[in-house]
Amino acid sequence: MKPLNYLESECQQMQLISDRIRRLRDDGKLEAPAEAILKCLEELKRPYLTTFEEKLMGLIEIESRVVN
Repeated sequence: MKPLNYLESECQQMQLISDRIRRLRDDGKLEAPAEAILKCLEELKRPYLTTFEEKLMGLIEIESRVVN
């Protein structure tokens, strides 16, 4: 495997994204499309979400009543 060499701040950002996804999944009330979006987001190979991805995650949080 190839090392990703992220900066500490990038690792922290990735952890925040991971925590948000975990909170949504722990709620256990997600519909299949939301699960599919979260699966794609957790497989990203970069330490940030695009504006569009952030909007998708935010919408899932609002609809699931899990607020960041």
